[in-house]
Amino acid sequence: MPKRTWELVLLGGASGVGKSVAAARIAGATGAFVVEFDDVVSAVQELTTVEQHPALHHFDGPTAPERPEDSWPPERVLELQIATAEALEPAALGVVRNRLTVPVPAVVEGDYLTPAVCARAVALGRATGRDVRAVFLHEGDAERIAANYAAREPASGEQTGRAEVGARYSHWLADEARRHALPVVDCRPWSTLAERLDAALDATPDAAPDAAPDAAPDAPPSAAATNRTVVRPQEAP
Repeated sequence: MPKRTWELVLLGGASGVGKSVAAARIAGATGAFVVEFDDVVSAVQELTTVEQHPALHHFDGPTAPERPEDSWPPERVLELQIATAEALEPAALGVVRNRLTVPVPAVVEGDYLTPAVCARAVALGRATGRDVRAVFLHEGDAERIAANYAAREPASGEQTGRAEVGARYSHWLADEARRHALPVVDCRPWSTLAERLDAALDATPDAAPDAAPDAAPDAPPSAAATNRTVVRPQEAP
């Protein structure tokens, strides 16, 4: 990896696509440390109830099945996953603001980082003179994600429903990232992922030039911005 110029990296992507491994590698190569946004999500959910903040408890409320992806249509699970991610945007921006108060590089990775909040984080970095980058990993093949789950969580059995939702969520994240002029890097071929992530992170940041740090999460970037996204070709399965 070339010499680090950034101070904070936001690494988004669906569950099961390899974010944790990629984040650990980036951190190890640059002297940064990893912030697992999932830990923040768990903390926020512990501090709230369904009555207090229903948008954070779609999957652990009293009426939710143990494995929603096996009981609900994938379209419904995807809708609720996106709603949960959007509800968590203030928490994600809070993490970014806190990280920018200390001169220690970090990689924040998580399933619930939305492209909209990442674009706002990049804009916040610019406004405060700090170098914030964001990149999204993409894997659109449900079978590949299911295989990743099988290798990572063999005791959980077959997770085809979860993998199908994951693939759909990955497509949504990739589409939204492109809309906000954030780089999207395909997970495969895995053998070259590290080099392609390096290239995405080391490129001159031009994401979301029109996104104000406190703009509404769904504020679209300019048309010119959306034309500058670089999308890596995906290897055929």
